[in-house]
Amino acid sequence: MAVSMRPASAARVSAAAAFADSRLEWRRLVAEVGGTFFLVLVAAGAGVVNAVSHGQVGRSAAVVAPGAMVLAMIYTIGETSGAHLNPAVTVAFAARGNFPWRRVPGYLFAQVGGAVLAAGLLRALFGTAGRLGGTYPGRGIGVAPALVLEVVLTFGLVSVILGTASGARNVGHNAAIAVGGYVALAGLWASPVSGASMNPARSLGPDLISGDVHDLWIYLVGPMAGGLLAVALAWVLRGAPSSAADLAAQGAVAAGPTPQQGPGSGPHPRGPQVHDDEDNR
Repeated sequence: MAVSMRPASAARVSAAAAFADSRLEWRRLVAEVGGTFFLVLVAAGAGVVNAVSHGQVGRSAAVVAPGAMVLAMIYTIGETSGAHLNPAVTVAFAARGNFPWRRVPGYLFAQVGGAVLAAGLLRALFGTAGRLGGTYPGRGIGVAPALVLEVVLTFGLVSVILGTASGARNVGHNAAIAVGGYVALAGLWASPVSGASMNPARSLGPDLISGDVHDLWIYLVGPMAGGLLAVALAWVLRGAPSSAADLAAQGAVAAGPTPQQGPGSGPHPRGPQVHDDEDNR
């Protein structure tokens, strides 16, 4: 006897089937490389250019610029790859059940690759000015405060991302403004303490190119821990993951192939939107 699926479950299966089309994986990885490249180019480049221009960028501009770039990248590549741009976000989506673990290594490699390319370009243009825009504990700040702050800041960032994704808002203006705004606001008050990285790739790229990896572990451990704490909170607040969050994390906007597509053709860019059904489970 055939068993009918509830709408939310059917949508999740359909979204997973669309995302399983490995023929389009190269597009997603290229999107993550490019998106992370521009994020790190702006985030690290602000510090570099501020150094070579003798302070013409300023701290406020340096911390708002990455938030604006995140906003722009969500608009640009959100429907292609989900616009993770951050290993902590990719791991959090996978731990939440919205993103397949088998795709995580490729995304992480793409993100780190984009960050290294950005740092390499800055090094080629400006040498090691401004410590290549790396993130380090502020003057007089110990390791513990910097680590704790990175955990807390990333906890908040990933909570915002998972919260907007759960309502089918990660692709579009609502998530772009929320996530970009959070990045900028966190940097405005916390960057003097830890650099407000919240992103292992953002810190790893400049450190690898400059060779200064003394404090790198803070920016690997802190964001990953904060992201996983945000996943735990999402389970407490929202329960099981929704189909809308699957689509947001995987970069698909359609529930599945349209009548014009074959079963393995992937999501159609103008396909029907899937609404959040997690409250009706």
